Amino acid sequence: MEKGILVEDLVLIGGSAGSLDVLLQILPALRPDVQAAIILVLHRKATSETVLTQLLKQRTNLPVRDVEEKDRIWPGVIYVSPGDYHLLFESDGTLSLDDSERILYSRPSIDVSFESAAMVYGSRLTCILLSGANADGSEGMLFARKEGAYTIAQTPDSAELPLMPKAAIDNGAAMIEMQPSEILSFLNSRKHL
Repeated sequence: MEKGILVEDLVLIGGSAGSLDVLLQILPALRPDVQAAIILVLHRKATSETVLTQLLKQRTNLPVRDVEEKDRIWPGVIYVSPGDYHLLFESDGTLSLDDSERILYSRPSIDVSFESAAMVYGSRLTCILLSGANADGSEGMLFARKEGAYTIAQTPDSAELPLMPKAAIDNGAAMIEMQPSEILSFLNSRKHL
């Protein structure tokens, strides 16, 4: 198996209920020459795995793929974390799947993925937390911010379910709040993106 290399720019987007609508606003409008790897960690049923990936493939200009164990992370690709597994980031630039206990009733846990990515990517990581009905992601985002990641929470007033981004704002994890259109503009104007 070919070893991975660390991508220059990693965007990790976490969300739960209400986040799909936001992703369908953002991802189809991304520049086609995006060089970041974009990884989605969403709360969803394991049985609906391929539905999300197929939907995104039809709507975006970038390649979209389901994460598999030991996948190498490539720039310019959107990766979709599978349901019922925690997503971990390895120092060799690959991804791992873990089926350990649920955290905040969730697997995948956004907290786990934010923390794991921050330990490997540090300041090359951007964490974005979207709509959701629990606080998953806020502690992991706080950890990532302390490791040098750039952290964004969807503005609660634009979220279908504001608890998730509000938790990241309330605990100081989010450096900035953005509306979905602002998240898109930010991603499209990024230096490495």
